[in-house]
Amino acid sequence: MILETFKLSKSYGTIQAADDVSLEVEKGTAFGLLGPNGSGKTTTLGIIMSVLKPERGSFKWFGKEPEPSVYKRIGSLVEVPNFFNYLSLRRNLEIVARIRGTGDSDIKRVLDLTGLRNRSSSRYDTLSLGMKQRLALASIIMGNPEVLVLDEPANSLDPEGIAEVRKIIMEQKEQGKTIIMASHILDEVEKVCSHVAILKKGKTLASGRVNELLVTDDILVIDSGNNELLKKGLLEKGLVKKAELRDNILEVIPSSGVSSGIINAYAAEKDINVNQLYIKKSTLEEQFLELVKE
Repeated sequence: MILETFKLSKSYGTIQAADDVSLEVEKGTAFGLLGPNGSGKTTTLGIIMSVLKPERGSFKWFGKEPEPSVYKRIGSLVEVPNFFNYLSLRRNLEIVARIRGTGDSDIKRVLDLTGLRNRSSSRYDTLSLGMKQRLALASIIMGNPEVLVLDEPANSLDPEGIAEVRKIIMEQKEQGKTIIMASHILDEVEKVCSHVAILKKGKTLASGRVNELLVTDDILVIDSGNNELLKKGLLEKGLVKKAELRDNILEVIPSSGVSSGIINAYAAEKDINVNQLYIKKSTLEEQFLELVKE
């Protein structure tokens, strides 16, 4: 096991930022901490990186109690890196390498990995936001750490920047690195992570494989002559697991083995005219909102 946390808790005054957070991250997985702002993601990452001290609970890296030598095996982007505006990208990375004791030999590799080789002589203050984030990733990849811990790596980036950062993270994942990533961008978690823990107000609501925890049932969208009557009948007949009216349109999740044809036939049997019927794929966002709603 790469990381285990045992009932981590941390509060700020009356705000419980982390409340008995227990996680297990296996080697080679991409593990997402998913939750809205204020859910405890950053606090949890801060604790496991020993930036913050928990009030209760404990954690282990690689089966061991945390100690300075452990963190040499981890690349972390939890706090904003302190780069020098007036220095070039290469010079900034040389300073990072010296601090970490990794040497300069890996700088060319990480500049290539992040697509910044052609800008290596540019001053840091000339970079776009996306390039600055790529440089931050280059700095934590240096030395080839086994684990990457990332706090909102795509935050504030435009779609192009998000895609660039995602590509770098996916390449590291494909090389067998363990990724631990906090994000409120649901689509990014779905694309990058194999496992997820969903946090809300410091508590872990659910944890497991993305494809098991957030089962994305197909949604059947129906517009009929009497949506209210159709909704009631489908639920009573057990043809659907769930039915909701949204803006006078009926959205249902069919029961196991029930096709759109069966539902259409039921409507015809009840003399309910169906004007429109189509399948809409349920998204991770809808499943996530269902879990965290009050």
